[in-house]
Formats: sequence, C-alpha cells, structure tokens
Amino acid sequence: MLTRKMDKPNEGIRCVVNTCEYYMNGDHCAAEQIQVEPRNASDSDQTDCATFKKRDSFS
Repeated sequence: MLTRKMDKPNEGIRCVVNTCEYYMNGDHCAAEQIQVEPRNASDSDQTDCATFKKRDSFS
C-alpha cells in the first residue's frame, strides 16, 4: 500500500507512535489513509497499523 503523507493531520486518526514517519505533534497522523491488520483479530492487542513506516530522524 502506497500512502501519501499529508501536510496537515488526518483529524479522524489519533496516533501516539512518535517514531512513525506519519506522526505529527499533538498525537496526530498525517497518513492519507491507514491499514489495520490482521483480518481475524479478536481484540485490540492483536491488531497492528500496517501503515507504520519508521522515521529516519526524530524532531
């Protein structure tokens, strides 16, 4: 999945993973869309944001 990084946060997504390329200050996500996996998860501990991309440097 190719995800575009927006100039402003995606207001519908809250994210606290500050090591992600799409993270924005204030716990926002700048990914145009996200993908959460796996399909057959039975609780939140079994889910994962497949959109995560490790940030090269931290600011």
